[in-house]
Amino acid sequence: MVKATKVNPHSGSNFDDFLKEDGSFEEVQARALKRALAEQLDDAMQSGKLSKVLMAQRMATSRSQLDRVLDPSNLSIQLDTLIKAASAVGRTVEIRLKRDTKRARVNTHKKTAMRGPEKTG
Repeated sequence: MVKATKVNPHSGSNFDDFLKEDGSFEEVQARALKRALAEQLDDAMQSGKLSKVLMAQRMATSRSQLDRVLDPSNLSIQLDTLIKAASAVGRTVEIRLKRDTKRARVNTHKKTAMRGPEKTG
């Protein structure tokens, strides 16, 4: 008697692929990025021995606004606020866009498949 085995549709794929299929990739990526930024700001505040009150004063903002910036679960942070926070701890912000090579490769393959074979002669 042969036992039927389930095939895992995600076998061989990576976690990013799973999240993309699930439709939650962008949210998970945003949460991870915000957590990393909040941790970096908190670390810089600690190394500079800055209290939240002094940090808020340096940013020319309220302590509650600073709390939102440092809250890893609060994804609503404006770039100008992030830049002020970084400047207050002697840092700068660097943002760059990277080409999604996997997506570009998939899209190129799909376009080629939709055109069909090249005609010769």
